[in-house]
Amino acid sequence: MKKFFTKVQPVQSGMYTKQSAPEEQTPYRIHLRLQPDGSGVLVVNAATVLHLNPTAAECAYHFIKGTAPDKAAKEIASRYRINKKTALEDYNDFAARIQRLMTATDLDPESYLDFERVSPHSVELSAPLRLDCALTYRLPAGTQADYAPTKRVDRELSTDEWFSILDKAWQFGIPHVTFTGGEATLRDDLVDLIARAEKNGQVCGLLTDGMKLADKGYLELLLKTGLDHILFLLQPDSNDSWKALETIIAEGVFVTVHLTVTKDNASKAMEVLERIRSLGVQSLSLTSADSQLTVFDLQNKTASLGLTLKHDLPVPYSANHPVALETAEDNIPDGAGKTWLYVEPDGDVLPAQGMADQILGNALRDPWEKMYKK
Repeated sequence: MKKFFTKVQPVQSGMYTKQSAPEEQTPYRIHLRLQPDGSGVLVVNAATVLHLNPTAAECAYHFIKGTAPDKAAKEIASRYRINKKTALEDYNDFAARIQRLMTATDLDPESYLDFERVSPHSVELSAPLRLDCALTYRLPAGTQADYAPTKRVDRELSTDEWFSILDKAWQFGIPHVTFTGGEATLRDDLVDLIARAEKNGQVCGLLTDGMKLADKGYLELLLKTGLDHILFLLQPDSNDSWKALETIIAEGVFVTVHLTVTKDNASKAMEVLERIRSLGVQSLSLTSADSQLTVFDLQNKTASLGLTLKHDLPVPYSANHPVALETAEDNIPDGAGKTWLYVEPDGDVLPAQGMADQILGNALRDPWEKMYKK
């Protein structure tokens, strides 16, 4: 009788990752964070987050490790004391669904995968899912310096210091990093930092005005090094900005376009959205630079065009996105400090961009576990 009441010992907790080989036509990257209780968080292409019970988490573990289906089913059946045939059917079904999710962009994962729906940011996490790294608060030439909070930060971290932060974040279990600013492409070591994230296995994003990416050689270098996605800060009245966006789109990297609606461009905003969609963009970030301007009609237009709205990415500081907008209480998303954290150029860690009155610690000096508990 004893063995029937022995507590199930789950697979060892930790971070596990799987990504496409360079020759594969459809790139993908998935991360599994196994919790000590056996449950898991599966992140697919940095876009879809699935919360898994212990049996589903073990299926994901074997899928990532490349375990043969028969062997995976045998281990699952033994651990959870179920019929091996049932375990094999469940594993194959799970693997097929994940495989489809990895390579498709038009699915609702919650209905397709038959997982229980989880309200955003409602699940307890052992670590954030994303770390937003402000590499610099420097801005491109010709931009007023007071648009970035440079007075709050008296130095920039060195390359080695950022390496240390990325490594410790990965060890803590953070699978996704984004590089922002200021203008992150002003850092000469951006390629090196992307390479470090790639070496760790982290999904890597860049938030930028995109002007330097108009240099196709530079853009290709970033992509070959390991850049996975881009948030492009569109300047709708600039032909150079549109040309830079077209150059980026042509490379096939996933792009979210950010548009700030101002008094100057509000009357043309509908046309801007149509032009964005005509270029093949699928994802949009939208804010208003004036409390008198409503984006409700634009949100409806976005839906009609089939654009997905993103609300949880920080936006590089610029003339069209002043600090005042970032610090407004109603602009702080629910996931701040829980689903993601924000690191300033000097290493100070905030729950989110603009929340400088809530410094959790410093990424060079303080353990991630301690800062995250705050």
